[in-house]
Amino acid sequence: MAEISASVVVKLREITGAGMMDCKKALTETQGDLQKAVDLLRKKGTATAAKKSFNKASEGVIAQYIAPGGRLGVLVEVNCQTDFVARNEGFRAFAEEVAKKVAADASVNLDADREAAVVRIRENIQLPRRTRMEVSGNGLIAGYIHTGAKVGVLVEVGAGKEATVASDDFKQLVRDITLQIAAASPTVVAREQLDPAFIAKEQEIAEEQVKGKPPQAIANIVKGKMEKLYQSYCLVDQGFVKDPEKTVKAYVEGVAAKLGDEIAIRRFVRYQVGEVPVA
Repeated sequence: MAEISASVVVKLREITGAGMMDCKKALTETQGDLQKAVDLLRKKGTATAAKKSFNKASEGVIAQYIAPGGRLGVLVEVNCQTDFVARNEGFRAFAEEVAKKVAADASVNLDADREAAVVRIRENIQLPRRTRMEVSGNGLIAGYIHTGAKVGVLVEVGAGKEATVASDDFKQLVRDITLQIAAASPTVVAREQLDPAFIAKEQEIAEEQVKGKPPQAIANIVKGKMEKLYQSYCLVDQGFVKDPEKTVKAYVEGVAAKLGDEIAIRRFVRYQVGEVPVA
């Protein structure tokens, strides 16, 4: 029996789009003959994914799964080629099933599910990213899918007391935060999480823009520009969507004071279909 090298298996996968195990089995059955393996996969229907996988998948949906009790949540992006398919109930049901499988197993291999969907739906289907969160200590995981399923949010909000988590005020705050993230598109919770090199570069640019003005004026103008930057990137510095006169930080602090507890937005992700994630 001919030895099947890993490079040949990878090449067959690139040609056909079939899964690694399917490619290896096909090559084994055809004694390493690449063309015969392609034909075999085509006959089995697995290579249907191959033809479609050369087509760009830039449409799709964001789907979520929140476990009962709100201590675990998942957000996934599932891409397809056309908006027609993205609006199809069967495609959306597939996306929701993907989210449930990730909830059950964070490292689950979804290659077979994707390939079966390609054959069934007859478009290129991609699963570019997933996020799975579990609560640490007291808190809630919440999700929000905006109308049209093109934008989705997953957030963890923590509290000091278990009783706080059960309160209606806390649950409303968590819902409000998901809406805030969807609408205002922050990238981090607080300014301390921004890359210092990024901040230094932005400050340098701001200083260059006002070069030649009196030193005191420069300091004030640069400070104002940096505050605007923080309001754009940092969730807690943004104006609260339901009351722009106060910041998100002030809103959270107000609810915390009312409940006699400490509340913290621990982390979040925001997905938008087709965007290129920033590393």
